[in-house]
Amino acid sequence: MTEELFREDATRVECDAVVTAVDERGVQLTRTVFYPHGGGQAGDRGELVLADGRAIAVADTRKGETPGEIVHVLADADDRAALAVGAAVHARIDVARRRAHMRFHTATHLLCALVPHPVDGCSITAEYARLDFHMTDPLDKAQLEAGLERLVAEAHPVSQRWISDAELDANPGLVRSMSVQPPRGTGRVRLLEIDGVDLQPCGGTHVANTAEIGALVVRKIEKKSASTRRVVLAFRDVGQG
Repeated sequence: MTEELFREDATRVECDAVVTAVDERGVQLTRTVFYPHGGGQAGDRGELVLADGRAIAVADTRKGETPGEIVHVLADADDRAALAVGAAVHARIDVARRRAHMRFHTATHLLCALVPHPVDGCSITAEYARLDFHMTDPLDKAQLEAGLERLVAEAHPVSQRWISDAELDANPGLVRSMSVQPPRGTGRVRLLEIDGVDLQPCGGTHVANTAEIGALVVRKIEKKSASTRRVVLAFRDVGQG
């Protein structure tokens, strides 16, 4: 199993590691700061720096076939030859991309607090965040933007803690998502809490305070089906919206 450094500290952007496996999928390490695609959040990109200073580009990060496996997908498959098992590397993520993921992911939890309906779809990228809500009522763009602006400005602390699988089973109301189940397999589940606003299982990366999210806009609200309303968020500070 790869030690998942990003679970405890989303602000950590680099680490030293040793290659444990190399195959057609990519490279596995003893430990990593790279978040693998999951829970709706896109995987990290970055580079693996060899002892001689050569940088190998990582185009994506994915979960392996067995629990605990994290595969660093290389931009150029030919670079696998330079990454032998046992080789020391310095793993470094694309910081700007991760930061966008963190801001958007926390923003989607604010959106969950404003729209008290189950979530049946989610996508978090560096360019936008999307949530699909299982509901039939219409949503008001101006009201959602005002609510998000208020929650960001109130600067709510964001923290995490762990509970057992049994504790989660005893509190099924904590789970808001219909499409993405909380990450299990280790006997414990991470809860993400936005103080006074939201509490739910989440394995993604987040900012430490809602004020770090910055200004948001609701790019669009769509009726995807008779029982699904889609909300797409963007950052105002990159000229979207």
